[in-house]
Amino acid sequence: MVMLKQKTIRTQVSCSGIGLHSGKKVQLALTPAPDHTGIVFRRVDLNYYPIKADIKYASRLSYATNLSRNGVSVATTEHLLGTLIGLGIDNLYVDIDAEEVPIMDGSASAFVYLINEAGVRHGDAEKKVLNILKPIHFAMGDRRVSVYPSENYQITYSIEFDHAVVGSQKKTINIDGSDIFENEISGARTFGFLKDVEMLRKNGLALGGSLDNAIVIDTDRILNSHLRFKDEFVRHKILDVMGDMGLLGYAMRGHVVAHRAGHEIHAGLAKKLRDNQSSFELVPVSTLQVPVEHAGVKNLAEVPSNY
Repeated sequence: MVMLKQKTIRTQVSCSGIGLHSGKKVQLALTPAPDHTGIVFRRVDLNYYPIKADIKYASRLSYATNLSRNGVSVATTEHLLGTLIGLGIDNLYVDIDAEEVPIMDGSASAFVYLINEAGVRHGDAEKKVLNILKPIHFAMGDRRVSVYPSENYQITYSIEFDHAVVGSQKKTINIDGSDIFENEISGARTFGFLKDVEMLRKNGLALGGSLDNAIVIDTDRILNSHLRFKDEFVRHKILDVMGDMGLLGYAMRGHVVAHRAGHEIHAGLAKKLRDNQSSFELVPVSTLQVPVEHAGVKNLAEVPSNY
């Protein structure tokens, strides 16, 4: 049996952009990291202060997923984290010189491009996956998300908006390879309603938003020239939940089913899953073709955490 190894990138790559909510310009660099590092954001402007991409640091979950440790924050992490899960990157330093990850074009395409430019390097340590053993549910009113045991990583997402342009959309996709993520999910952009822009900006949000980095929906049409996918809205929600569940630190072997959810709901499920150790195990990827009972039960407490 071939042991599959953890992955990082081969060389450092960088980009610049603006924060969707802060409106501030930011420089971002992706830097190779050793085995067992996980994904660690480092605030370059604060002496490389580290914040690990961990659900215990999740905060301010309205309209984006932000991480905060000892008063230091990194905002709008979900698109980059979804990319790293989708492309199978286990260890990485994300160095930024401001408080928010750049929004780029509102999708994950730019981050996919950066990873492909950098190339992938395998480490020496064995790669593991979070294998779901029993269902876990989280809900707030009629907004809900669950995860069920599955033979692969599968996401079913449904959305409902009282708007002719969006309406009801539902999609199921198997995240079983980087090509699936790159071709089917990464290009889907974030979206918002023009009627909400003034309210958001009064609350210090969407200050960097524009038609260049979001789909903007008016009363009866989108203001952008076109959609990239007929169901781009629900595809973007799949990207979001991948990034939010990625705060557990591992790719998943399970079926996530979400209905009208959002970052707060996704994070609620991730926290509940973390707190129910009997609901999952950490399994070496190389054992996925053998029965679960022979894979060796592990838990998140075994994993070194230096941050």
